[in-house]
Amino acid sequence: MIGWLQGERIQSWEQGGRRGVVIACSGVGYEVQLTKRDQQAQTDSSCSVWIHQVQRDDGSTLYGFPQQRDRDLFRTLIAVNGVGPQMALSLLDCCAAHDLVIAIIEGDLKRLTQAQGVGKRTAERIAVELRDRLGAWAPESDESSLSIVDRSDVKALPIQPDSLQELQLTLETLGYEDLEIRRAMRAVASSSEVPEDNDGEGWLRASLRWLSESA
Repeated sequence: MIGWLQGERIQSWEQGGRRGVVIACSGVGYEVQLTKRDQQAQTDSSCSVWIHQVQRDDGSTLYGFPQQRDRDLFRTLIAVNGVGPQMALSLLDCCAAHDLVIAIIEGDLKRLTQAQGVGKRTAERIAVELRDRLGAWAPESDESSLSIVDRSDVKALPIQPDSLQELQLTLETLGYEDLEIRRAMRAVASSSEVPEDNDGEGWLRASLRWLSESA
């Protein structure tokens, strides 16, 4: 099983929406599939990538990643039912690894469905199955970005963190799951119904209205 390659990049290729490079190592050329972003970043003749190898009856496919962390995230994604290598690669092409982890933890379906081939149901499955598993991937320095809404939203919202916490606890008591609550808060934050003057009751009503309409 190939886990890492280092050699000379002798060709970049693209075929049917897939792209990558050919890496010459000890007289053998290995065809490695990359995300579009990673392929474009390959500007030097020398090349080193971490590899995930998929072996099938009709041949072997090598998926390459600049960092081991990216490859590990790819392997975590394809462990989700319904997520194959191409979809996982599309997710990593849509978002850098750190941003993708945050999107999954936060249940940001809008961000996840921007990846080619990822529908709402699949995005929900990814968020539900991987949210807890990926929690340890987020750096402690970015802990504030893992709140109910992201940091840019917090700055714009007229509501205090303790009010957000109280709202979350209330919705949990009503039987809503964490992912649903996060989605509701994000939807209210980006809508024209953002309550004013730290109105916790207003946030609760708006969140419940959104949850009812999205059910």
